[in-house]
Amino acid sequence: MTKAITFSEFGGSEVLKWTDVDVGSPASGEVRIKHQAVGLNFIDVYFRTGLYPAPLPNIPGMEAVGTIEEIGTDVTGFAIGDRVAYACPPIGAYSEERVMPVSGLIKVPDTIDDQTAAAMMLQGMTTEYLLQRSFHVKPGDTILFHAAAGGVGLMACQWAKHIGATVIGTVGSEEKAALAQAHGCDHTINYQEEDFHEKLMEITEGKGVPVVYDSIGKDTFEKSLDCLQPRGLLVSYGNASGPVTGVDIGMLAAKGSLYVTRPTLMTYNASREELEKSASDLMTMVGNGTVKVNIGQSYHLSEAAKAHDDLENRKTTGSTVFTL
Repeated sequence: MTKAITFSEFGGSEVLKWTDVDVGSPASGEVRIKHQAVGLNFIDVYFRTGLYPAPLPNIPGMEAVGTIEEIGTDVTGFAIGDRVAYACPPIGAYSEERVMPVSGLIKVPDTIDDQTAAAMMLQGMTTEYLLQRSFHVKPGDTILFHAAAGGVGLMACQWAKHIGATVIGTVGSEEKAALAQAHGCDHTINYQEEDFHEKLMEITEGKGVPVVYDSIGKDTFEKSLDCLQPRGLLVSYGNASGPVTGVDIGMLAAKGSLYVTRPTLMTYNASREELEKSASDLMTMVGNGTVKVNIGQSYHLSEAAKAHDDLENRKTTGSTVFTL
């Protein structure tokens, strides 16, 4: 038997249980992976609470790195012993071992260690599509990035600075401000002490920005719109404070013919070609040192409930990794 974190009902972190599970053997197009490290992401909370529907009982988690131990039929391009990582459905990463379709697997080079690989895939490929595809950030652009000291935020600050953009980031403490600045954020706004819209307008001399990246959701949605230039784009890619609901589309006209998109990594990397390109761009940026993956904290996988609490209470910085 294999140990895993399971949940049989939706709810708070208390629904997460450390239990024995039967992994089984891989079917056609699948492999069995022994995990070395597992990544924690806010989407895991969404599945746990039921915001994103999932069948019950289930195992959370969408990101991990491990070694292939068994191969099903009709598998090409992968072999037993290959070191692989993934950041995609189906959920089930919070487990010592699992069966996984090869369609979502990426081989990991020896230059990237296990914890880095587990911490970088979902957040790093999210950073890639946010900055290169949902809105193509160009040299000279000024952007607003919420939660700049989070896992995606720290990677985005470095990546955007490499492009040649000016980065304004919101943070929840002076410690997080220093961390974001150390990773390339030009201006930090502590939303606990300042109105982020007023401060952004001061920084940009009233011009606003062409794009806002918002993973917070309900609490920041309207003010994020106010930070945009006419015809600007709000990229709402998360719901840390709750989902955005009841939006009057006429608001977009009144605030300057604005655009809003609600993207997901799964859509942007839906094809194998898109996945491989996104992962390749990420591994190049990490491999050459342009983007350094900040692992702010780690927990044993059995401590998943505590890790979820810390993430939801904004006690974490950078990326979070589960060890096994």
